Amino acid sequence: MGRLRPFRRFAPDGEPKRRRLSRLFGVLEALSVHGRAGLAVVLIILATGAASVFFLGDAHRVPSGASLEAPSLRHPLGTDDLGIDIGAQLCRGALVSVLVGLGSAGLAGVGGSVLGVLAGYSGGAVDRLVTGLCDVMTAIPQLPLMIVLGAFLGPSTQNVILVVGFLSWVGPARIARAKTLSMRREKFIVAAASYGASFFHIARKHLLPALLPLVAASCLRIVGHAVSAEAGLTFLGLGDPTSKSWGMLLNRSMSFSAIYFTDFWKWWVLPPLMALAMLVVSVAFIARDLEKLVNRKL
Repeated sequence: MGRLRPFRRFAPDGEPKRRRLSRLFGVLEALSVHGRAGLAVVLIILATGAASVFFLGDAHRVPSGASLEAPSLRHPLGTDDLGIDIGAQLCRGALVSVLVGLGSAGLAGVGGSVLGVLAGYSGGAVDRLVTGLCDVMTAIPQLPLMIVLGAFLGPSTQNVILVVGFLSWVGPARIARAKTLSMRREKFIVAAASYGASFFHIARKHLLPALLPLVAASCLRIVGHAVSAEAGLTFLGLGDPTSKSWGMLLNRSMSFSAIYFTDFWKWWVLPPLMALAMLVVSVAFIARDLEKLVNRKL
């Protein structure tokens, strides 16, 4: 007879999925009224961005009416000076803004977390170097540097993501460094290192999972900042001129000579401006509630 294997208790099918769903519902229940309203607004904006891809086709760049039509059943938000539907451009702009926000936040979160963990765990010269870089990036005014980098790299959505991500990694780096400093003396970290575990193994198995909630809450703040920065750079002419982002909508509308003397601003300026404000405020509400939830569990 072969060796008897020890008895193992197997989880029933679907239990991990139910556990994840229960955690998700727990997070939703922990959100305040403002957080839930913000989440609803973000989901609506995501749905409008998806609708522009699957249902609206090329309506955001092909003229479909007369120039500067007032809002009607065919064009709920009217048309611009080229006869292009403003509602379709607004939906496409939602997709661009969300992609810029998530791309910049992901770049800043990953880069900042890696630098913070490396500085907190290594200490010494590496820690002093990363801390000094954080101090320098904090001291430099971001808006002028953002404009200079945007002008140097050229107008493109990818360059906007790179610029905003490059200027936003300090927050996640400081959070990752502080958490790593508090964890590196824990017994399980010291035991893993004494058994020969490499830095990459300790970071992947122990440090990064503990950092994920903290960095995620910080990255949500970066999403709102990235959306505003993209709109500002595009409004100044440093964004992709072929994209129908909300900043480009504002750029086109404000450059129209008669915008202040007609009623065109009501359906050409206000919709992208209100959409920007709603998205940024909604993300801020969600980030605030998640930070409170994460701090409560620490």
